[in-house]
Amino acid sequence: MRIAVVDDNRNERSELAGWVQNALARRCWPAECLEFDDGGDFLEVAGQQPFDLAFLDIYMDRMDGMTAAKTLRTFDKDCILVFTTTSTDHALDSYRVRAMQYLVKPYQQEDVEQLFEEISQRLPAPEPVLELKVGRQPVRLPLGELLWAEHFQHQIHIHTRSGGKIAARMTFGEFAGLLSKEGRILVCGRGVLVNLTHVKDFDGSRFLLDNGAYVPVSRSAVDAARRAFGEYLFGRRRMEQ
Repeated sequence: MRIAVVDDNRNERSELAGWVQNALARRCWPAECLEFDDGGDFLEVAGQQPFDLAFLDIYMDRMDGMTAAKTLRTFDKDCILVFTTTSTDHALDSYRVRAMQYLVKPYQQEDVEQLFEEISQRLPAPEPVLELKVGRQPVRLPLGELLWAEHFQHQIHIHTRSGGKIAARMTFGEFAGLLSKEGRILVCGRGVLVNLTHVKDFDGSRFLLDNGAYVPVSRSAVDAARRAFGEYLFGRRRMEQ
């Protein structure tokens, strides 16, 4: 999740960013929160990589928040907008850019918490994160990064979307237990599991992944793998409709 806090008042910007970070931490939402003192600088970054949520101060000396919001909407229809302001005089303009809410200054941390309760109803569920230990170092791995994993030499070898590999010392049962509630994870052989999110095809003995890799499926698991993959595709297509 990417969040922008745009305000030319440094103290107010830093205070709001801190409250946002606290609200995220309480909900265990992994996120990146960037601060900007001008609407133009925010738009430049947003044009390269979109934000999920932006707090825009309406009254700024250079590009104001309302102008920034109108420009943003020419190339990003989905970013959730929240205006921070001393006045609600711009209510009609905020409606036109589909702003979600106002935070009227001086607001408090409780106002930010209430806002995040509303936002949680709009956002998709945050990507689950696996808490692993690689050697003695803790590693947080977003589930979407996991392509497939295999167990050998007393370690789980996790192949990631970025092309790397993580080795964590644990049993296969322990690792599979961390993923037991994730319907997109399929155990497809002895000590082997795959993330169906990244599966492109199944040839009857192997899964083809979106990075070109093949993951073997044991003979005893072929029928279950074919059925699980079909059910996953059917469910995904229904959600996309």
